[in-house]
Amino acid sequence: MSNFVDKLFGTEKRRESTPEEFVEIDIGEYEQVLEQEPAAMYVKVADLASINDLPEIKKQIYEGNIVIINIGPLKNDKLMLERSIKELKRVCSDVRGDIVGLGEEQVIATPTGVKVDRTKLKGTGY
Repeated sequence: MSNFVDKLFGTEKRRESTPEEFVEIDIGEYEQVLEQEPAAMYVKVADLASINDLPEIKKQIYEGNIVIINIGPLKNDKLMLERSIKELKRVCSDVRGDIVGLGEEQVIATPTGVKVDRTKLKGTGY
């Protein structure tokens, strides 16, 4: 019984694990199955490095996909960043989607019927 309590509360001395004990799992076989299955909506990832990247991002939103956009490359060009964000807001408004910043360098743009809840999830304390 005390062995169980030691394991549960961590009072038992922990054994160092070695790299040989870890098992590598090749997820390639699972990815192939998922790629073959069509989906109603995809989550796309895009870099917004110039105004030339906007048409493809807008197209994805209009097609009903969620786009996570890295705006980091435009952080030094404030005018271009503001113009791009304004255009993305217009697109999200057109499709009745949503757009929200995620940290300093990312934006999530969603299509029709998808809203981003801005409240953070918190775990329950013990």
